[in-house]
Amino acid sequence: MENLIEKLKELGFSGNEAKVYLALIKKFPLTGYEISKMANIQQARAYDALKSLEAKQVVTVSDEKPAAYTPIRPKELTKRYKRKITSTLDFLDKKLPSIKETVSEPIVPVYGEKEVDEKITELFRSAKKELYILISSGDYREYEQNIFDAYNRGVEIKISGYDNFSASFGQIFAQSPLSVLDSKMATRTILIVADSNEGLYGTLKPNPASGLPELIWSKNSHVIHLIKSYIILSMYITDIESKFPEQLRYFYGAGMKKLREKVLN
Repeated sequence: MENLIEKLKELGFSGNEAKVYLALIKKFPLTGYEISKMANIQQARAYDALKSLEAKQVVTVSDEKPAAYTPIRPKELTKRYKRKITSTLDFLDKKLPSIKETVSEPIVPVYGEKEVDEKITELFRSAKKELYILISSGDYREYEQNIFDAYNRGVEIKISGYDNFSASFGQIFAQSPLSVLDSKMATRTILIVADSNEGLYGTLKPNPASGLPELIWSKNSHVIHLIKSYIILSMYITDIESKFPEQLRYFYGAGMKKLREKVLN
């Protein structure tokens, strides 16, 4: 009996409500006085429990004097609560994940050659749909196998490469040595976005202060948007430079000098 009381309490019954319901299942209809005796609780407590069970539509009350109470059948009770619990779980399953969208994902710094290498490799290996990459030719050679493995998994590969970059697979935007973007060459800048779900940005050249390469990694949607936008912008510029080299040299000078001076003063 105690086990039944505890299980009913898990459904939201109070202890007295559970005792009253179990008493009514044994015998019904019963008056409040009879129920209090059978459930072994005070009469006032029995009436409080009956009033609550009536509100929950677990018991019905007659119009006669004295009033008599009848419970719903156990199968109807379990069926009703099963529907209620299933409906609640379906609602939570649908709505809870959307809450995460309002949570600000952290921006995580990554220091050290081993740590940086592991994080970059992790992104390449976890990608399922697409990889947007900005990388130097030397660093590309370090991770070429990881990128190629992703390509063989069906991941769409788009690379903005610099420093005499070349690759045999994926969609490649190889920057000219005189590109307006070539200021990054000395810093071994790397940017990666995997599946628009996580991204990293930083340099593989050791920081003079720490002597270690440094990156930031995040699943923050705003950070990912900025990193991906930068990679895409570099692809736009690279493609334009390759199609109209003479026109750009005419308007902006060799190595985009006039444009650099205009923007960077």
